[in-house]
Amino acid sequence: MASCLITGVAGFIGSSLARAALAAGNEVRGIDNFATGKRENIAEICGRMHFREADLLDVDAVRTACAGVDYVFHQAAIPSVPKSVLDPLGSNRANLDATVNLLIAARDAKVKRVVYAASSSAYGDTPTLPKHEAMPPNPISPYAVAKLASEHYMTSFYRCYGLETVSLRYFNIFGPRQDPNSPYSGVLARFITQMLKGEQPTIYGDGTQSRDFTYIDNVVSANLLATTAPSAAVAGQVLNVATGTRVNLNETFRILKKIIGFRGDVKYAPERAGDVKHSLADLARSEEQLGYKPLVSFEEGLQRTVDWYRAQTLPQESALSSADSRH
Repeated sequence: MASCLITGVAGFIGSSLARAALAAGNEVRGIDNFATGKRENIAEICGRMHFREADLLDVDAVRTACAGVDYVFHQAAIPSVPKSVLDPLGSNRANLDATVNLLIAARDAKVKRVVYAASSSAYGDTPTLPKHEAMPPNPISPYAVAKLASEHYMTSFYRCYGLETVSLRYFNIFGPRQDPNSPYSGVLARFITQMLKGEQPTIYGDGTQSRDFTYIDNVVSANLLATTAPSAAVAGQVLNVATGTRVNLNETFRILKKIIGFRGDVKYAPERAGDVKHSLADLARSEEQLGYKPLVSFEEGLQRTVDWYRAQTLPQESALSSADSRH
């Protein structure tokens, strides 16, 4: 049994990773300041892990959190391109300063390995597809710059101090517990919840932009693999995590329309600053060095996600129906 710290544990990805780590018999410590995380995401598992509410900008809190753990899964972030455009300073503090604090604490605590939630936004809008790790980065938003700088800090801490780090570049993650209510949330979470309510979803741009949408179980698998892969293969490395396929937003809407039984149509709005036109991952390095393979396809992931969100709305609808019947 290993002990691990998950930053951003109340977030969409962090809470999914916590469940998997607990199921594997690991001792889990979690930290979150609830800037974007939700208490309900960890309500059912909070009693099985050591949770502390704290901010990664609090140096003492981070040192305490890292003490005595084997592995750190660094998921905490404000994961929003539009928000970083509006508030680059806040994005930098949450996504870069906090990362440096964590690395220093992990180094001093002699943590075995830090696994970092990096971002495919580091590739920017270069026309080359698929995106491979040897490509020169070309970030176009403050969020992407902060995430890329954090990758460089990860690598430098391995080279300078011997702290093993692995940066996993996530491509467009989706699945249960993703927050659909934030204006900065993932497009699939918004689409699904709007369509389940019979509301018309919005595509920013013409809908031909494509994404390598990656179901959450694939990301969790990659994180766990990153703790056991040989040091010679992964320490100090940057690796893609995706499915290696892409679909455009118009096609995504058509697939969801069929799964949900939605009868409406989509509306279009101007594209947003900082958004990347196309993303597609080359997984050759991840497969070779990490032993990673996608476990869940895009369409299967969509079906599972729709089923989960539908199950969340059913209890509310039943309660409303019961209330109506009493009048």
